[in-house]
Amino acid sequence: MADDVSEFDVVVLGAGAVGENAADRASRTGLQVAVVEPELVGGECSYWACMPSKALLRPGDVLAAVRAVAGADGAVTGDLDPAAVLAHRDEVAAHWDDAEQVAWVEGAGLTLLRGHARFTGPRALVVEGADGGVRAVRARHAVVVATGSEAVVPEVLAGVRAWTSREATSAHRVPPRLAVVGGGVVATEMATAFADLGSDVTVLVRGERLLPAAESFAGEAVARALVARGVRVAFGASVTSAVRDGDEVHLDVAHRSGPRDERVERLTVDEVLVATGRRAATADLGLETLGLVPGAPLAVDDRLQVTALDGGWLFAAGDVTGRTATTHQGKYDARVVGDVIAARFDPRAAGTADGPDAPRRPSRAAEAAATPWSRYRATADEAAVPQVVFTRPQVAWVGRTEAQARDANLDVGVLGYELGDLAAATVTAGGYEGRAQVVVDRARDVLVGATFVGSDVADMLHAATVAVVGEVPLSRLWHAVPSYPTLSEVWLRLLEADGR
Repeated sequence: MADDVSEFDVVVLGAGAVGENAADRASRTGLQVAVVEPELVGGECSYWACMPSKALLRPGDVLAAVRAVAGADGAVTGDLDPAAVLAHRDEVAAHWDDAEQVAWVEGAGLTLLRGHARFTGPRALVVEGADGGVRAVRARHAVVVATGSEAVVPEVLAGVRAWTSREATSAHRVPPRLAVVGGGVVATEMATAFADLGSDVTVLVRGERLLPAAESFAGEAVARALVARGVRVAFGASVTSAVRDGDEVHLDVAHRSGPRDERVERLTVDEVLVATGRRAATADLGLETLGLVPGAPLAVDDRLQVTALDGGWLFAAGDVTGRTATTHQGKYDARVVGDVIAARFDPRAAGTADGPDAPRRPSRAAEAAATPWSRYRATADEAAVPQVVFTRPQVAWVGRTEAQARDANLDVGVLGYELGDLAAATVTAGGYEGRAQVVVDRARDVLVGATFVGSDVADMLHAATVAVVGEVPLSRLWHAVPSYPTLSEVWLRLLEADGR
């Protein structure tokens, strides 16, 4: 190999939360691992998604919680201070300085390569730095693609400098009038945050409900809460044209109220946030040199190995696979793929037999392949994915919805309970509203899904996740005694609703 080519055992593309975890786990048997990152180490979650968005949402949650408790409400005499909220958000996002995360990468024994990577062939890449310099890189054993996803901006909004989630979470001013196009997680969370900060918010939803991936009652609760706080939520609404005129954006919005009933509204706002979906960030990776399709997700098996390519050297994890769309699930996949690579290419194992770079003896990953819940298989991606939406009320769910369970031909039972009827709700706040619902596979007497809607229900989700992943029989859950008075008492009430 020429002297001007840098060789590593493993090369990971992307130093976000997924790439960092994959690289760290892959290095634990002594493999030399390089991480390539063209932007900030720490990725989307640290600077433009999870962390700054929750920093924007938290102040409104705290204020609402205090105002809901008699005796404490009188202590609140004002509203949020937008400048202070944005300043705190800047602190949470480390002022978009990745020095601390770079130090972590280097402290973990990983090599950081700054620049944009493109494949030139199997296990071969070039990394182009911001200064235009190009470095050839080769992976002896494996490459992991963890480049995440990017926001999709519809063509009709492409010319008006529309915000995506990045601009919304890093904004340094609060627009007086904000249109949010979309009805999913980003749309509902940012509508909540900017309404709290004082924006006049309009949410334009093409479909007929918010949070379409969740149970219908969850989206309905969020819609009611947004409307109660002065947010306009328009369903069956599509932007047909958009023009920016100085500091304003003029939108033509078509509203459908029936198959042949449509009216067009002119809506003028200061900013437009597009939250209509995301796509795998694979368009400019040189995938065509490998016979793969640029811009498409990388389909993988449960070991996170790319299925469309032979040789067992290319892996992918996180949003880029189309399997996951959250940081926590992406990190789970990263741990799996890192462990698979560390075991398969363990430098302490002699020789190569299963392909050019796998150990002669069966790897631990191969030995565990037949185990459904092996640490070398991302089994939870199929039916045990947890999701939290930090709206007010919060929405948290795991596993299958009722509709998904029926589509899977399960023998479905549904148990529900109003959280406001719990003793804990009376203590927590006056007028507490919320609901818990679980989906049961009657044939096996186990939970396959659970949804919670209400204040602070995010912290209730992990118990449900353990029950779904552990396939705990409801008869056994009866013996898991919830503390009183806490919201977790709903588990007892759900079982009682089942006649237990």
